[in-house]
Amino acid sequence: MAPCLAFVACLFVVTALSQRSAAGNSPPNIVVVLVDDMGFSDLGCYGGEIETPNIDALAADGLRFTQFYNSGRCCPTRASLMTGLHPHQVGIGHMTAPPGKVLNAPPAYQGHLNETCVTIPQVLKSKDYHTFMTGKWHLGHVNQNDWPMQRGFDRFYGGISGAFNYFKPGGDRGMTDGNQSVQTEDGFYATDAFTDIACQYISDAARADDKPFFLYLAYNAPHWPLNAKVKDFEKYRGRYKDGWEALMKKRFAKQREIGLFDESVQPAPHVGPAWDSLKEKKRDDLDAIMAAYAGCVDNIDQNIGKLVAHLKAVDQYENTLILFLSDNGACQEGGRLGFGDEKMVRNPPLETTNGVRQGLAWANASNTPFRLYKHFLHEGGANTPLIAHWPAGIPEARRNSFVRQPAYLPDIMATCVDLADAKMPGDVPPCQGSSFAHSLTGDSERAKGPIHDTPIFFEHEGNAAMRDGDWKLVREYQKPWELYNIARDRTELDDRSTAESDRRDRMISAWEAWATETNVLFPERYNMYQELKKHE
Repeated sequence: MAPCLAFVACLFVVTALSQRSAAGNSPPNIVVVLVDDMGFSDLGCYGGEIETPNIDALAADGLRFTQFYNSGRCCPTRASLMTGLHPHQVGIGHMTAPPGKVLNAPPAYQGHLNETCVTIPQVLKSKDYHTFMTGKWHLGHVNQNDWPMQRGFDRFYGGISGAFNYFKPGGDRGMTDGNQSVQTEDGFYATDAFTDIACQYISDAARADDKPFFLYLAYNAPHWPLNAKVKDFEKYRGRYKDGWEALMKKRFAKQREIGLFDESVQPAPHVGPAWDSLKEKKRDDLDAIMAAYAGCVDNIDQNIGKLVAHLKAVDQYENTLILFLSDNGACQEGGRLGFGDEKMVRNPPLETTNGVRQGLAWANASNTPFRLYKHFLHEGGANTPLIAHWPAGIPEARRNSFVRQPAYLPDIMATCVDLADAKMPGDVPPCQGSSFAHSLTGDSERAKGPIHDTPIFFEHEGNAAMRDGDWKLVREYQKPWELYNIARDRTELDDRSTAESDRRDRMISAWEAWATETNVLFPERYNMYQELKKHE
């Protein structure tokens, strides 16, 4: 169905169900909330013990996706989300160049957005949307032409680079207002600031006119350094003294209880050391690390509550679609056992990204019940929670249910274009996504069918994957390809690559054809950090 026709059909169904009487035929406001390095099971509504009542409320009155795929890493995910294309198509096949660095790289890996793509705000502005962003950009730092204001946003406040300090961002990793570098005041906390300024943007737009708005709220939390507020940290201190095995067992039991997984699903085993094998001091430090992580997630939830309250206060709540997701699985980049202790949480280094890191063992637990974590395209790295909440658009009968069909990042662009009744420009590569508007509204039989009836593909620094219906082909770096029937084996425990060798070979050929067309470097992989070392 063409985007315009799909939009009209969605409106007809929802209006018939009296879901949009207050909003009439107005296109929805759209808020995309992206958090950074949060695991699949961290939210309460996905099985976690972290207190997230405001996010859980969005899920209870909305939809939870169970097979939504990211791009395995921060900036490739952001590139795909913002453009509706694969990261390689827009120049961010691996990572963005760090502040002050210029890459000598093939176009697919140039490290910043290229000129042959458009962003969601650029397309929605053609339908008179206000376009706002607060938070982490991470799609190009060196050239101002790659910054948010030059890529379709009317207003922007946040960090242009990747990681930055929550309390005192500094240097090249400081804050930017519009196109100007700005200093932060005492008492600054990034998660709070991004929400407060986003609310101000919404208020200003509501006073100005009745046009809809698009808000991209990209929190840097819970990315390292885990700069939790002390009160949020203290709330969780001591809750993780039983260790990761116990945590994973509790989370998985809750996931079954809430219907996220049935009895046929078996959790992947933990890959860290046995908790009881660690000395008491190490276990105490590890409890502090996870308490800091939980405090950062808890604070995100507090700010989602603030955002929702503000939407209600300015009468923009009913006809606002909120999409909440994470950019990749939980982050193992702090080593096997993470980094930091209580002293570092209470006295964090400022103006630096040094600080507490979650580490591999806790990241594995955060991704319960899946294998692996950030960087990888096994489910633990590439499967993300996605919550959709839209009071005027999601019929009451569909609320508090699951969308179990596979979907991925480019679908967000397609859905935004669909709901806004906009069109993609004809002089850029076509959007690679499919609209899931019908999954939100329950549009006839389409809501029961697949979002994708053709394969979807992925690659990040040699990690590769393909979904074709129930089957998933996946590879870890240059290791042999693995093959799983996700419908029967949700956690990738039964490799069918030998038993289904013909299917495996057909899927490998299809992935290689896609990779060739998309300018993926294989079988050798491209790594920006290795490239930078060559020129040091």
